[in-house]
Amino acid sequence: MTASDASDAAAARLPSSPDAGAATRVWAWAALAVAVAGLTGSLFLSLGMGLKACPLCFYQRTFMMSLVAVLGMGLLTGAGRSARQGVLALPLAAAGLGVALFHVWLEVTSKLECPSGLLGLGSAPQQSLAMFVVVFTLLLVDVLRGRRGDTRTWVALVGAVVLGALLAVGSIIANPPPPAPPTSPYAKPADVCRPPFHPQ
Repeated sequence: MTASDASDAAAARLPSSPDAGAATRVWAWAALAVAVAGLTGSLFLSLGMGLKACPLCFYQRTFMMSLVAVLGMGLLTGAGRSARQGVLALPLAAAGLGVALFHVWLEVTSKLECPSGLLGLGSAPQQSLAMFVVVFTLLLVDVLRGRRGDTRTWVALVGAVVLGALLAVGSIIANPPPPAPPTSPYAKPADVCRPPFHPQ
């Protein structure tokens, strides 16, 4: 190996620029902030509003907890200075997004009715979906900006999304079936996702 080759190899291992590293940390911190907000809101629905989490809600809450742990520890230990942390967190965001999409689809197709979320701005699953969309988008930008879109970045990106999709499918398949629809109207407003009453 010539001196020029060694110099080129060393340069390739260095971050592209301090500004790029700082920008990556900004996106990672933003993703962490949204994940913390989403987790706080999810816990408040149960602990503050007295709502009961269904199995799909628990899956989404667990993925959001995992995002907070991965992003938080990565940033606190300095791992957030590269796009690798975003790649590690991306499958969790993709999995939560997939479960949330399925949950909202059950609502839209009238297979479930769910209680309202915070401030009555949509249902709890709809709010969860919005949070996962934001976190997923921030992590996606974090990965692409941190590595400038080279081939390895795209391979890792596709792999992370595929892994997240598999985690979502596994969660959905393992989800227990809902109870049968009621034969008479409910006596109380929904405090948990449940099959709606359909009058004959």
